[in-house]
Amino acid sequence: MLFKLAIPKIPLRTILIVPFILQIFGAVGLTGYLSLRNGQEAVNNLANRLTSEISSRIDQHLDSYLTTPNQINQLNANAIKLRMLNLKNFPQLGQHFWQQMQVFNVGYISFTSTKGEYAGAGYFLDPEVVIIDEVSQETRYRDYTYGTDKQGNRTTLNFVNDYQPLKDIAYTGTVKAGKPIWGKITTWVGFPDIVSIAANYPVYNDKNILQGIVSADLRLSQISDFLRKLKVSRGGKVLIVERDGALVASSSKEQPFKLIEGKAQRINSLYSNVPLIQKTVAYLQQKFGKLSNIKDDQNLDFTIKGNRQFVHVTPWRDKFGLDWLVIVIVPESDFMEQINANRRTTILLCLGALLLATVLGIYTSNRITKPIQLLTDASEAISSGKLNQKLYGSRIHEIDILANSFNRMAQQLCEYFTALENNNEQLEVKVQERTNELKITLDDLQQAQAKLVQSEKMSSLGQMVGGIAHEINNPVSFIHGNLTHATQYVREIVLFLNLYQKHYPHPVDEIQQQLENSELDFMIQDLSKIFDSMQTGTQRIRDIVLSLRNFSHLDEADFKTVNIHTGLDSTLLLIQHRFRQIEVIKKYGSLPVVECYARQLNQVFLNILSNAIDILEESSVKIPAKIEIITELKEDNYAVIRIQDNGVGMSQEVLSKIFDPFFTTKPVGKGTGLGLSISYQIVVEQHGGTLDCISAPGKGCEFVITIPIRHGVARSPTFLRSRGSKQ
Repeated sequence: MLFKLAIPKIPLRTILIVPFILQIFGAVGLTGYLSLRNGQEAVNNLANRLTSEISSRIDQHLDSYLTTPNQINQLNANAIKLRMLNLKNFPQLGQHFWQQMQVFNVGYISFTSTKGEYAGAGYFLDPEVVIIDEVSQETRYRDYTYGTDKQGNRTTLNFVNDYQPLKDIAYTGTVKAGKPIWGKITTWVGFPDIVSIAANYPVYNDKNILQGIVSADLRLSQISDFLRKLKVSRGGKVLIVERDGALVASSSKEQPFKLIEGKAQRINSLYSNVPLIQKTVAYLQQKFGKLSNIKDDQNLDFTIKGNRQFVHVTPWRDKFGLDWLVIVIVPESDFMEQINANRRTTILLCLGALLLATVLGIYTSNRITKPIQLLTDASEAISSGKLNQKLYGSRIHEIDILANSFNRMAQQLCEYFTALENNNEQLEVKVQERTNELKITLDDLQQAQAKLVQSEKMSSLGQMVGGIAHEINNPVSFIHGNLTHATQYVREIVLFLNLYQKHYPHPVDEIQQQLENSELDFMIQDLSKIFDSMQTGTQRIRDIVLSLRNFSHLDEADFKTVNIHTGLDSTLLLIQHRFRQIEVIKKYGSLPVVECYARQLNQVFLNILSNAIDILEESSVKIPAKIEIITELKEDNYAVIRIQDNGVGMSQEVLSKIFDPFFTTKPVGKGTGLGLSISYQIVVEQHGGTLDCISAPGKGCEFVITIPIRHGVARSPTFLRSRGSKQ
């Protein structure tokens, strides 16, 4: 017995379409792959060229900028050796340094003798005016700071400080080295904004005896200004660090120091507030162990949250001891925007070509297979006795002959079915059009209804709030205003009764009986307490209404001058019902009125206090819960509000996310995660201030709000202290 294999039959349409589509799909895939690979190679080459070019420009600038102080020192040392400068004529020395300040781009030039005498000139408070310093026998070895005119002559005595040049690290370090060296990067005592580095040069006489030290200071802020002017890329950063990671300068707005208890401390780039800088330095330390291990130029790349970053590291050294690293960081996304756009365009074109080819393949196969299929179906129908069949003509000659032969057999019946099919198609089109119109109309009605309902709700809510405020305010004002008169009337009646009892101590029996029944003495005493309670109650309602007005500031949409303490007290009064087991400690300092958006600032207070209450209520620690509010004036132009609690605190991971939108540690349904994010926008973006959070697990939490007293006003000169010695 023979068995035949059941081989599936393949439709003619499949045979025609599938090979054609596979060819097009392969061409499109290959085109996309080549486009992706070529784009990536182009990005790598462009990033390496850009970072190398930026590093070269920075090297050239550092070579030029950091060579100037040593050239100045060499000129002054030569002038001293040639006796062109009299080291005992301090007015001449000061004016000589003043003249050099007009020529060279440095911050300060000075000379320190071995006897502790000192002469210097440079920029101090005003970046446009050069001052002259002198410490000599004439000044009783105190630092006299003089203002100057346009010729370098001394005009007024501005400061007198107890500066001891021989104890300055610039002097002691250079004497110890015995050769020209760079000093350490320092901040000036009393002036944390001034970060400088000094080039120091020891001066010896013909007998090789030390006469003193000449120095030239550079302000590192000028290097940061140069880096910010470099056009790296939209998200690129440039920074210069020392080998221990200490930040020298960067293209970001971050200062290379931070203030701790009024003193400036330099920032290690590993702990920078700029995430890109922080993570790049962490990557370099992880790769090389220490930054000091980087000896040559490095072209590197790493990823941050899936985003590739190109890094170019260049060591920069000079013969006087400086050893820095120049780091250029460029995100790949800065280059990929246009490339991705071109890639998307290419992919879309390829997909369009694929779609078009598919459609054409299907169309072609239909032109071939459909007439054959129709002829087959019609033949089967005729064979079963159904003669009402008709085939359309075809451009394919053979099929057209078959169709004409078939149509002559069943032309009339075919015409009927053709007409019916056309009518059905027209009806379906009309039904679909009508359905679409009804759907659009229904959507418009639903949107209009929703808008109308929302409008009615908002209108009713506004009327209700206005009516309640009016109805509360009027009767309370009436009651509170008349309580004073009622109290006075009652007192006069009591006085009248006392006089009556005094002059008529023995009333008639009926009055005596009524006095005993009514307990007149008790009523008189209790009546006074009742009026006091009523007075307190109405005053409390008035305070609440006033607090609502102070808190909402409905009529103050623009900047207004307000009392911060009033806003704090109003906020506390509104939520005092939540302070049942929480102690509130207020330590208000002396603050002037502040220009701010009062209603939005009160919202910040409410958000922070509400979060503190939530934390304290959820805390399982058995200690007395308390919230401390401290206000103080900083630098004569900043109001500082500190809100502290003694709750469980936060981890560093949570602390880094608290200002992110929609981040919350509360259970689902108990917080949107927008309170602190909105508060941050109000304080930082709308008021130009800062909002910081200091916390650690088990140490509680402190929010520090700093806002300017007046916008656009510089720091008051009274905040400046005497310069003293550099550190």
